[in-house]
Amino acid sequence: MQYHIGCSGWSYTAWLGPFYPPKLENADWLRYYSQVFDYVEIDSSFYRMPNKLMVKNWAKRTPDNFRFTAKFPKVITHDKHLVDVNEEVYTFLENMEPLQEKTLALLVQLPPSMQITPGLQSLKEFVRLLDGRFRYAVEVRHPSWFQDLAYNFFANNDICMVWSQLARMSTPPIVTTDFLYVRFIGDRSIDEKDFGKIQKDRIIEMKQWADEIKQVESGKERGGKKEVNLAMIAANNHYAGFGPGTANLFRKMVDLPELSWENRNQLQERLELRKRHLEQLEQDHQIRNSSKVPPRNIKKRQSSLTEFIK
Repeated sequence: MQYHIGCSGWSYTAWLGPFYPPKLENADWLRYYSQVFDYVEIDSSFYRMPNKLMVKNWAKRTPDNFRFTAKFPKVITHDKHLVDVNEEVYTFLENMEPLQEKTLALLVQLPPSMQITPGLQSLKEFVRLLDGRFRYAVEVRHPSWFQDLAYNFFANNDICMVWSQLARMSTPPIVTTDFLYVRFIGDRSIDEKDFGKIQKDRIIEMKQWADEIKQVESGKERGGKKEVNLAMIAANNHYAGFGPGTANLFRKMVDLPELSWENRNQLQERLELRKRHLEQLEQDHQIRNSSKVPPRNIKKRQSSLTEFIK
């Protein structure tokens, strides 16, 4: 089983000090984060449609082995409830294309009010708008979806049903495709300004989810007919108070080594080296492009010389 364990989002001011160096600029947060973790769930795409330049920058600021998942914008899932969203879906998929090679899956987070009836019919129409450039996962937040009708739909369409741990509800650990997507979400009781430390004991709950993943690894999963070779786990700050801390705890539970961000000087040196490397690549690219096209004044002199010879 290949694991990608990380956080839901990376842009949190409260992480300055506990995770990021206190004076690290916002523009460098993703670069720094990607030197510690190898995966992040893009949360901001839910609140605002990302443009292509933004997506290109995410790709450029992360190493080749770094991976993403990204939420579909809420205008698609929550505002329009998957209905008449052709244009929005097309725009989102097109804008995410520069990140295609680094994207593990795109996440469709359904609103808590969406029940299986009539939600499943809307989802069937929505799935027809998707293309094969990406893998897809769906998170349901109403218990009416917890039945074979939904599980079979996801399995037949090669879509992952997300295993999510909310405050008062958890998804049944049913396997519907060849990868797992676990989301530790919690509730909204922790304020954003306090996101720098673990404040809730979720150990027992998290161990249960770790056991479910190990059941899949051992071939004893429920509902699974395909070999599962990938698991991504996203830890939200709201779950226990500090996403990086939750992610690190879960790494231990699935027998992976803990990550460290204590040696900040070394991490910042790596960050600076990567920035200089990217800047050099950009300069080399500009030089190569400029050498292909002669400057206009040279073209003019060449033209004048030709006329003189004639």
